[in-house]
This record gives sequence, structure tokens and C-alpha cells, in this order.
Amino acid sequence: MQEYDIVIIGGGPAGLAAAISAKEEGVGNILILERGSELGGILNQCIHNGFGLHTFEEELTGPEYAQKYINKIEELNIEYKLNTMVLDLNRDKVITAVNPDEGIFEINAKAVVLAMGCRERPRGALNIPGGRCAGIFTAGTAQRFVNIEGYLPGKEVVVLGSGDIGLIMARRMTLEGANVKAVVELMNYSEGLKRNIVQCLDDFDISLKLSHTVIDIKGRDRLEGVTIARVDENRKPLKGTEEFIECDTLLLSVGLLPENELSKKAEVELSKITGGLIVNESLETNIEGIFACGNVLHVHDLVDNVSIESHMAGKNAALYVMGMNFQNGEDVTEVVAGEGIRYTVPKYINVKNVENYVELGFRVSNVFKNSYIALYFDDSLEKHIKKRILTPGDMETLKITKDMFSKYPNSSKVTVKIEEE
Repeated sequence: MQEYDIVIIGGGPAGLAAAISAKEEGVGNILILERGSELGGILNQCIHNGFGLHTFEEELTGPEYAQKYINKIEELNIEYKLNTMVLDLNRDKVITAVNPDEGIFEINAKAVVLAMGCRERPRGALNIPGGRCAGIFTAGTAQRFVNIEGYLPGKEVVVLGSGDIGLIMARRMTLEGANVKAVVELMNYSEGLKRNIVQCLDDFDISLKLSHTVIDIKGRDRLEGVTIARVDENRKPLKGTEEFIECDTLLLSVGLLPENELSKKAEVELSKITGGLIVNESLETNIEGIFACGNVLHVHDLVDNVSIESHMAGKNAALYVMGMNFQNGEDVTEVVAGEGIRYTVPKYINVKNVENYVELGFRVSNVFKNSYIALYFDDSLEKHIKKRILTPGDMETLKITKDMFSKYPNSSKVTVKIEEE
């Protein structure tokens, strides 16, 4: 059995940042396992710019951003295995993997960092009636066809879902000569970043139909068109609002799911809200020595934020290997998602491990205007921050300082909620 101090599962931006951070912290025996044929993960097909403004203070494409981390991996001589699929992970941190060169092999790790990323929700999860014809793709698959393989999936396009990748692909398909007829969104707000709505839809006169969904698919061999309809407040189609749009391609941008099949095998606790992992302030899961970062933890807006988070996960994995124990049962405070909050990261805070502050990330469950983010220690209000607008597409952050915990030494929970005027 192979022995490593830290094994990082996933060679995308999260895994690379975690590996670099762990190495710089002083741990030498590190291994990255990547199932693809190259490092960099999903960034390799994200050829648009907008990456790196926070991390590198310059605007980069996805491949350029990834290459900066890959160069650092090579410079630090961090070992990695490509074309390696991890088959199993148990709570004792024993990893079973397979690749063409070594066959099936086992690795015993002192610490594991989960950085497997996420996957797209497929058509099968939507239960859209109609034929199973060609021409229906997830937005990420279409992105790979266009940017990596050099194929145009179709000429007349409808996009279902207004997540960031759907918005970006609406623009990309337009630039490649396709006619994007509409982006259709079930909710009454867009799931994507505001800048992507402006740069990808508004700048190209692409229609965004909120509170609409696809209710039928027409086509036998190839997609011929889709029927869309307006939905009510319960997201049920309204009769009489049906509209048929001729198209040969339907792109699905209907959500991302953290890739946590391996986590389940290791009996790591998952969030019922996001499907991501539940972690403490040190990004450690309920299994001692197993840490998580990136989209396997929760779906992020910006890769820069993934890098910041992953540096922290790598650092803490290194500290764990060097003898620091984050799983101290005393002084653990639960973070509660109150009214208007969908979820928070982290879910638990061990006050003893807080140096200066904990950055709490959370998403709201709806669009709120002129409202307040309220932070409570038990029933005591500590912060009341007015926000002009809050949307589910933007990850919000809140700093909880060490002094706040000192102020409420007997508090058992911290609650963040939205309060309206």
C-alpha cells in the first residue's frame, strides 16, 4: 500500500490550490489524483475572460488561470497522477484508485482533501415530456464541444436555465454564428451573476424570459422545437400562455450538483439543501482528517473564491498532519440558516480554532430589496447590515470576529437571517 501525508482528490482549481498551500506549509509528501488527462479541471474549457481579478489582480481566461497553478505545482515538485479514477474512500482515509499504468492500487493517507468539483443536473432530473431526440445538451457539454472539440452543437438555440454557464454559452453560441432565441428561467430572477446577464444577454439582445419553463419537446430524430409557458407562484405552468419556439438545440443550465459519491462512501455528512459537504471553520468534515474545498463543498460564483477557500483547506490539512486537532468537541457553535437564508458555510465553528475571524458564506433564498442581514448570538442581535439588494445568484459573506465570540461566551448557536424593513 502506498503511503502519503496528504492526498488531494481532484486536480482542478480547488485541488491545485490546496496542494500548493499544504506544500508551502511544510508537508512534503503530497499526491494529487485527477481522473482527467490533464490538470486544471473545468477551467480548461472556460476560454472566456474574467478570471483572476482577485487572486492575480489581472484578467485571465480559464486556461491561463489554471496554468498559473499548474506551473506552481511543477515548481514545487508536487506529485500527481492523471487518468486516475478514485473508486473508494473510507473513513480510515484508505483510498482505492485505478489507472492504466498501475491498475488498481490502494493509498493510505494521513489527511485527505476532497476537491472533486460538481456535475451538471441532466435532463432526466427535470421530467420534461417529449421525444428523446438529438440536440439536447447540458450547457457544459456544449461548452466542451465548442471550445475544446471544435464542434457547433446547433444553429437555432434555446437555453433553459439562467445559471452562469447558461448565460456564458448563450453568448458563446452567438459568437460562433448560432441564433440564440431565448434564455428561459423558471424562477422570477436569474440564477447568474448580474455582470453575466449584462455582458452575455443584454449586450447581444438575447431575450431572458423569467417565470417560464419548457413544458414539451418536439422532435423524433433531431429536435424541432420546444413549447414554453409562463409559470405561477408555485412554478406550475399557466394554461393559455404556451408558446412554441422552433429550434434544433436545447441547452440545459439547470443547476450544479456537488460530486459527492466518494464522500458518501467515507460516511461524510452531507447537506440536505445543497448536496455539498458540511464542514467546520477549518473546512474539516465530520470525519477527522478529511477536509473539503471548492464546488464539492458548495457551488461557487467565482474561481478566485475557490482558490482562497482551497488554500485554507490545504493549510489546515497540513496543520492536521503536523499534529493539530480541529475536532475538539468543546466550544463548538452551530451556525443556523434563519429566515431568508438557504444555507451557510461553515455549519459549525470551533471557537478555539478561530485566530481573528471566521468568514461566513451564505446564499439567500429569494430576491430581497432594502433588507437587513441580521446576525444573532442565541437571541442577542450583534450585527444589522442594510443591503440594497440581495439575490440567490450572489454568495454573501459576513465576518464573525473572535471578539464577538468572547462577548457571548455561553452562546450555543449563531443565526444569520434576513429582516425586512
